[in-house]
This record gives sequence, C-alpha cells and structure tokens, in this order.
Amino acid sequence: GLDRQEADRFTAGLGGDGPKTQSPVINVCPGCGQYRADKIPRKQEGSVVCPECDAVEPWRFRPLLLVGGASGSGKTALCRHLSLNGCGAIPLEADILWNPYYDKPEEQYQTFFNTWLRLAKNIAQCGEPIVLFGAGFGVPENIEELVERRFFSETHYLALVCEPQALAARLEARPAWRESARPSFLQAQLEFNRWLTDHGPSQKPAVTLLDTTTASVEETAAGLQAWIRSSLDPAASARPERDA
Repeated sequence: GLDRQEADRFTAGLGGDGPKTQSPVINVCPGCGQYRADKIPRKQEGSVVCPECDAVEPWRFRPLLLVGGASGSGKTALCRHLSLNGCGAIPLEADILWNPYYDKPEEQYQTFFNTWLRLAKNIAQCGEPIVLFGAGFGVPENIEELVERRFFSETHYLALVCEPQALAARLEARPAWRESARPSFLQAQLEFNRWLTDHGPSQKPAVTLLDTTTASVEETAAGLQAWIRSSLDPAASARPERDA
C-alpha cells in the first residue's frame, strides 16, 4: 500500500542500507499511526485529514516558489546570493540532496521531486515560504501531479534563461571535472533553455522568465525578489509606491 511503499522510498533515498523502519513524522497520522502522504487537504479550514481514520490535523498551507533553468543559467549563484542577503523566503538548492539513487529517468525523477517537496512542506510549517532552486523544478508538469504538491496553497514558477551563445560560453568555461563542455550535455542544456524560453509562459501554471544573459547576480536577485514579493502578495504589486 501507499504507506509502506512511500516510507521505503524515503528511507532508501537517504542512502542507508539499514532496516527501513523510520519515516518522516509529519506524514505519520497522529490518530492511527499510519504513514499517509496522501492526506486530504482542507485549505479553507487550515487542516489535513487522514484518509485512513479521518483524524484532522492543523496545517499551514504556504506558497511554494520554484526556480528552474538550464545548467549555467545562474541558479546556484543566485541561491547563494539570496541565502546571504535575504529574499523574504527560505532559498534551498535542490542539488545538495542529489545522489545516484534519484537518477531514475524512467519515472521522470518523481522520487527526487517528491523528496524535496516533502522537505519543503516540513520547513514551511514553521511559517516561512520556500523558494526551491533546481533545473527541473521550473517545469510545472514535473511538480503539479506529485502526491506532496497538495500540502502547499499554490505554486509559482520562474525560469532563468539566457542567450544560447552566452549559456554555451558559461558551460565551456567551467572546470574540466564538471564535464559541462561535453557535446551531449551542452546540447541538452541549450535545448532545455530554448524549451523554457519558447514554452514556459504557456505552461499551467505559467512560468515567468528572467533573462540572465547580461545581468549581474545583484541585478538578477533584484528581479527575483520582486517576483517573490508579487507571488507572496499579489496585491502589493498593484499598490502604488508611496513617496518617501
């Protein structure tokens, strides 16, 4: 069933070879003790309901902000900058959890995406929104149907994009150990960048584009911070600024 299968996936994803006897507590129902990642959200009431025993738990439904883009578009530099300077949300870099266990293209990397959403929803219960940086996290179809998506009030997507020549130059300038200049890798990133540019805004939800071709990290951060503010408080972007 879902409870055992999901628990096994989570503990295996942590890379341990020991017995899979623990699971993230927030998915364990306090009523019946079953592991249920598929709790039923009641957003207006601010609660989730266990489908096993109907136990009701209070829940903070927070927005989830997702920043994607091809390798070399500036995600890591931007996440590092925001971590040091603040942005009104908690920035997290998805690659810090990547390991060979998650390399499962046959399942469209759903285990990796679900693990990150599970972590983000736990952190969000402290009351702070999350902005998650990762290449595929900027593609709505990778996220919207995941079982963990239900625990957020809404999702907002932004993709960092770049002119092809500039993107190729960035990847070719990286240290050799990263193998970013391999023809197959380079071509895949250029194609992904082009797909985001051409199709991102027509996705559901729409993907906002932020061009980093000539912008500095500080300039890109300012643009991202404006997007974060408007995503968290849409009315704020419509209010005129007061004179100092």
